[in-house]
Amino acid sequence: MSVSRRLVGADVLGPNGLESRDLCVAEGVLQAQLDAREVDLSGYMICPAFVDIHGDGFERHLAPRRGVLKDLGQGLASTDAELASNGVGTAVLAQFFSWEGGMRGTDFAARFLAAHRDSKMLTDTRVQLRFETHLLAQYAEFEDLVARYDVPYVVFNDHLPHAALAKGKKPPRLTGQALKSGRSPEAHLELLKDLHGQSDAVAEALPKLAARLAERGVRLGAHDTETAEDVATFKAMNTLIGEFPVSVDAAKAHRAAGGQVILGSPNVVRGGSHSGRLSAAELIEGGLCDALASDYHYPAMKQAVFRLVDEGVVSLAEAWHLVSAGPAQILGLTDRGRLQDGLRADLVILDAQPRQIEATMARGRITYLAGGVAERFLA
Repeated sequence: MSVSRRLVGADVLGPNGLESRDLCVAEGVLQAQLDAREVDLSGYMICPAFVDIHGDGFERHLAPRRGVLKDLGQGLASTDAELASNGVGTAVLAQFFSWEGGMRGTDFAARFLAAHRDSKMLTDTRVQLRFETHLLAQYAEFEDLVARYDVPYVVFNDHLPHAALAKGKKPPRLTGQALKSGRSPEAHLELLKDLHGQSDAVAEALPKLAARLAERGVRLGAHDTETAEDVATFKAMNTLIGEFPVSVDAAKAHRAAGGQVILGSPNVVRGGSHSGRLSAAELIEGGLCDALASDYHYPAMKQAVFRLVDEGVVSLAEAWHLVSAGPAQILGLTDRGRLQDGLRADLVILDAQPRQIEATMARGRITYLAGGVAERFLA
């Protein structure tokens, strides 16, 4: 049940920065005027709830240790709590459909989709399937899952170590990958070789798969594009969203193709990618980012926003746009991401000084409540 409140005294984030104004919440939306109980939030900031366009931090809740994959519903409930406590109102859960096996395997993807369909999460969660393009034998199985669970968003991955395989060398991290997949290193290597050997057939089959998915209205993205040529290949498949491009040239090419660029919040927090390649902050400063995602760490969204602001890369309004209205637009969600009358009451309340999140609302429902805000709501 959504709350009915007038929130007064806080600094509210608008398109031009923080401003002193009241917010009225009723029936799940923001309203201009409302005769309702007043909550004094002096000393607090109210901002749009985060729209996390790509996160796989849920994996640690579903499998806290290798092989612990019994009750996915409980893991999703725990994920829901973490999302809410980190200010996320809408989250895209990025699930692999991959040769990597384990909880990135194709069988697990089906289990995950079933568990998500049956879950009762307060956060508005959606599914993205990350499809490994060289799984030719499972194209039909993948399409069936997309249709059966009405998956709205597919991203194409190719994590095969093609360079090593082309040279006949043993790929890095082979033994660790094999253990995660439940295969012997020898069997895993043979699988990689077989998949790599199908590259020409993939180049022919993938555009047809993309076309069929697009006909269903599925949004299509490409993950880890490296070159402008890679981007051109995906543009020909009407795949315009660029997730975590690994070069400036690729990011520029996505934009030139009319697409959008998604970068990782942990990259901003770290001051660069974990692989030492691309600086998200530099791309943001150059205007080459449309959205920041949590990637593998939900708290990183808030941390990234304030690092960008504190280092003078962009303003607070510009930084927050990257984690709210920006990703909402990419997902076609025009009803959220901004604190505007008539839109969903998706908001986060922060103590202005320590910048601590103390409350989150999704569609007017309180999904997280703590600290001083809890005391004022419950007084």
